[in-house]
Amino acid sequence: MLKNKIFWTLVGFLLVGTGILALMLSLIGVQFAWLAWLSKISRLFAFVVHLLMVLGGFVLIYLMQSNFRGEDS
Repeated sequence: MLKNKIFWTLVGFLLVGTGILALMLSLIGVQFAWLAWLSKISRLFAFVVHLLMVLGGFVLIYLMQSNFRGEDS
């Protein structure tokens, strides 16, 4: 279980980092090449997807670091 927690926490951090960086870069008119298709659909859609990346990453980190059973792990 620890191996999965570490993996999903890392995925969460990558989502948060990529989402925040994509949002900051969009402020100056630059975008990642592999996320450029989002802006072709709509700039609002791209903004919402970047926000969802950040929020989803934080939720993933929180869930993986929570101890729901109350036991030490």
